[in-house]
Parts: sequence; structure tokens; C-alpha cells
Amino acid sequence: MTDSHPRPQRDDTGGRPPGAPRRRGPNALIWRWWNLLLLLPLLMLLTPWYNKDRPRLAGMPFFYWYQLAFVFVGVACVSIVYAATRTPSGAEPSGADPDDPASGRPGAIR
Repeated sequence: MTDSHPRPQRDDTGGRPPGAPRRRGPNALIWRWWNLLLLLPLLMLLTPWYNKDRPRLAGMPFFYWYQLAFVFVGVACVSIVYAATRTPSGAEPSGADPDDPASGRPGAIR
């Protein structure tokens, strides 16, 4: 038994013209080397590195001032990564359509 209708070719372009770049959704994960800086605050979790009394800073044991210092290190790392990876103000992330209702933006046309 032969099929008189040819099977349609699978369209993996998603409705975009052939050769056009794929668009990323608004929640797509994008890898950037800056993200490795976020691993630095995790070093604080290695308790054997700071589970000691000496050296003291202004009478405060090392255990406490090390943890306090890593609060500032963590804030600095997150701030640097945020500043290095955010899109310029007013610019849309690559592939985002400002008029796309699915983008979830308050000004999107619905």
C-alpha cells in the first residue's frame, strides 16, 4: 500500500526564515565566565579553613571575623557579576521581542 500524499518535512526552524538565529526565551540560561566568580563565596563553607581562634582582629577570634569578611566578599562578587552580565538599560535581552505578549513585560501589547 503506497501513500499518495508525500510526508511533510519536519520544520525545526520554529517559523523563522532558514538561516535566522534562534531566539532565546526570557528565562534562558546564558553561560558567562563572570559566573565563576560566584564560586568564591562558597569557599567560606570549608569550615576547617577557619575553625580556629588565632589570629585575632581587634580582640575578635578568627572564626568570627573571617565569616564577617566573607559577607563583604560575597556581596562584592555578586555585585561584580551583576554589573558585568546585565543588559544595558533600556535594551532588550538578545532575542526578546518588546511587543511579544508572552514576554511578561508590563508594557507588552495583549
